[in-house]
Amino acid sequence: MRTVLMVAEKPSLAQSIAKILSRGNMSSRKGLNSACSVHEYTGSFMGQTAHFKMTSVCGHVMTLDFIGKYNSWDKVDPAELFSKAPTEKKEANPKLTMVKFLQVEGRGCDCIVLWLDCDKEGENICFEVLDAVLPVMNKPRSTERTIYRAKFSSITDTDICNAMNHLGEPNRNEALSVDARQELDLRIGCAFTRFQTKYFQGKYGNLDSSLISFGPCQTPTLGFCVERHDKIQSFKPETYWVLQAKVNPEKESSLTLDWDRVRVFDREIAQMFLNITKMAKEAKVESVNKKEKVKQRPLALNTVEMLRVASAALGMGPQHAMQIAERLYTQGYISYPRTETTHYPENFDLKGCLRQQANNPYWAETVKALLSEGINRPRKGHDAGDHPPITPMRAATEAELGGDGWRLYEYITRHFIATVSADCKYLQTTISFSIGPERFTCIGKVVTSPGFTEIMPWHSIPLEESLPHCEKGDLFPIGEMKLLEKQTSPPDYLTEAELITLMEKHGIGTDASIPVHINNICQRNYVTVESGRRLKPTNLGIVLVHGYYKIDAELVLPTIRSAVEKQLNLIALGKANYHQVLEHTLDIFKRKFHYFVDSIAGMDELMEVSFSPLAATGKPLSRCGKCHRFMKYIQAKPSRLHCSHCDETYSLPQNGTIKLYKELRCPLDDFELVLWSSGSRGKSYPLCPYCYNHPPFRDMKKGMGCNECTHPTCQHSLSMLGIGQCVECENGVLVLDSTSGPKWKMACNKCNVIVHFFENAHKVRVSPETCDLCDAALVDVDFNKAKSPLPGDETQHSGCVFCDPVFQDLVELKHAAMRHPMHRGGQGKRQGRGRGKGRRPGGRLNPKKPKDKMAALAAYFV
Repeated sequence: MRTVLMVAEKPSLAQSIAKILSRGNMSSRKGLNSACSVHEYTGSFMGQTAHFKMTSVCGHVMTLDFIGKYNSWDKVDPAELFSKAPTEKKEANPKLTMVKFLQVEGRGCDCIVLWLDCDKEGENICFEVLDAVLPVMNKPRSTERTIYRAKFSSITDTDICNAMNHLGEPNRNEALSVDARQELDLRIGCAFTRFQTKYFQGKYGNLDSSLISFGPCQTPTLGFCVERHDKIQSFKPETYWVLQAKVNPEKESSLTLDWDRVRVFDREIAQMFLNITKMAKEAKVESVNKKEKVKQRPLALNTVEMLRVASAALGMGPQHAMQIAERLYTQGYISYPRTETTHYPENFDLKGCLRQQANNPYWAETVKALLSEGINRPRKGHDAGDHPPITPMRAATEAELGGDGWRLYEYITRHFIATVSADCKYLQTTISFSIGPERFTCIGKVVTSPGFTEIMPWHSIPLEESLPHCEKGDLFPIGEMKLLEKQTSPPDYLTEAELITLMEKHGIGTDASIPVHINNICQRNYVTVESGRRLKPTNLGIVLVHGYYKIDAELVLPTIRSAVEKQLNLIALGKANYHQVLEHTLDIFKRKFHYFVDSIAGMDELMEVSFSPLAATGKPLSRCGKCHRFMKYIQAKPSRLHCSHCDETYSLPQNGTIKLYKELRCPLDDFELVLWSSGSRGKSYPLCPYCYNHPPFRDMKKGMGCNECTHPTCQHSLSMLGIGQCVECENGVLVLDSTSGPKWKMACNKCNVIVHFFENAHKVRVSPETCDLCDAALVDVDFNKAKSPLPGDETQHSGCVFCDPVFQDLVELKHAAMRHPMHRGGQGKRQGRGRGKGRRPGGRLNPKKPKDKMAALAAYFV
């Protein structure tokens, strides 16, 4: 019997697909990494009985990055990143050990069926999976096919079974186009970002952004927002005049007429028209035109339109809306939410989807009427050849989905019903009047058939005042004739919906990446989201865009990125060479980078006007170890210390508070220590500003505090305060937080594990002695007599936190409430430094790990 491995993009998708294909007759187990389950069943494959193993990945298996040395901002010239710096594929999330998990499940399998999402990113993940599992699968016979690709657009029985019966092959060209985009964005983005971040953060203190980033898509996106801001700032209002007439068709009614000239910008001319018309006492009907008009039902829904409506009407940011749509898709409520297509294929089961909605109280009547009277074929839209339009695939209730999930599902469903409804029809009556030599008009609309506006009432024809019955030549008395003075108004800031439209129009990003680019310019503090989800550029965003325009406008204009996107699409279609596109594009941007570096003074001139130099920013906090003068603490992102006398800047841990640590000094360099804290429920540790930036020992790295310092005698170091190996992560050590009393705690110096212990103790000290059972350092605890939890009214006890039964009920394991998972300032992930086997620095031993560490400690860590 052959064994078939099947891989989906998310664990929930794997479960849903396996349940459909096995008709619920399957067994499930947790995989090696615990994040992904494996569902097994027996069925038929290519006419033979086969054993199926269905599992998943969690998005991309691999990510592209520079090799180790080129990840250092200080040691590498950013210009080298364009060509010299080698790249490598690394596991996207090392904690998931996804490659090992796939190899364990793939070992001994004969065939693989790839159920990844059916877009370019999905094709790329297909080959990441294949790279992991093919080496361990059974070798095929010479002509035997072993790799299959399932194409599907929704998680329904029909679509999944149809995909299984019509398996294809993964598309190498589409995967290569994603590889090309990843490498271009990495090399170009990192080079510009590193250069401008180091240049400007080294000069200005109040930029309030931890990263001055550049992105080939992100920067043109910001450019649209700043372009609108510039139009608002340069706008000069103009005064104009409008002639308004009111006629009285009946004694107690009046009708307001619109002037055919609309407006004039000269007061004297406007007054002349008023004087002429005032001479007439009656308005004469010149013509009455009645015309039946049609308001077309909407095109089928694609991703960009869904994001536009979610932002403009539902108040959801694009990234949030996309996350909700993906969740609705994986739960089987809607079809695949990433599509550029607005045209349903001829064989799409529109009636079947409509029947699913026949019992929902919000639209049951409309749906039943459509099913009985016959549906209308949706309008012919654009067929991008990817997925069908976004469609509701099964019924749902507000209680099932709740909140934003229901609101988005409701819109998608109403939109779908509208696409198969009739057009809205209305009768438009236009009456043309003459008052003296001037012409005026009034228009009235009466709905004759509401059509799709019944299900989408926000598109309905607005109710207007009814027009009087009249014929050509009728005369109406003039009730009022006056001149209105008005002013032209500036445009408003771009809404997210308008920005999405501009990005789509100019080819910036894809339907999947547009939300990411908008989110990035918000995260970088380049724009703020105002009421009505309008995007207002910050000073930093404005200065950056103006600087790019001053140096090289193509860096911010959409033209060059749009051209690159076209080349990437040609790679996907097999019409362009991957290596040639990559080499050509990188060569263009390398030249632009060198010119940008040479011309940076042009942008710096703009920065000087808007931002303060480092020396004039911040408040005095701690003393410099070199000149012994006070250094200033700059709180704006990225927080750092600056010594104006030495002209030195020292980076600090981010996303927490910094304060002086008891005026204590580092024994190595005489710098005053500072204390970083993520809050009362989080971690805190002291650090030396100089050692944090210039590691004093070989086994230390930049960005390590005193809780990782290997100094053998310093009272704040890991050597003196380390207690034992972390109970969760591999390389961490639990270190006593000596500032935490009376609510004492020890925290891991690598992960976010916190152990609370010995509340209300007077003193807690780490003993030089070690535990005989686990080699952890013993702890000396001194309680106040009135609050001592120790037996026999004792106030002092020395023992092991892990093993001593006296301490058993006094220890509690928690996870730190971090403000941000990356609490170290820009350092990212680090491997643990090497230590002697079983020993921590300073000679004390780490606790020996039992086979099931968490089980062994469960009795103590509640």
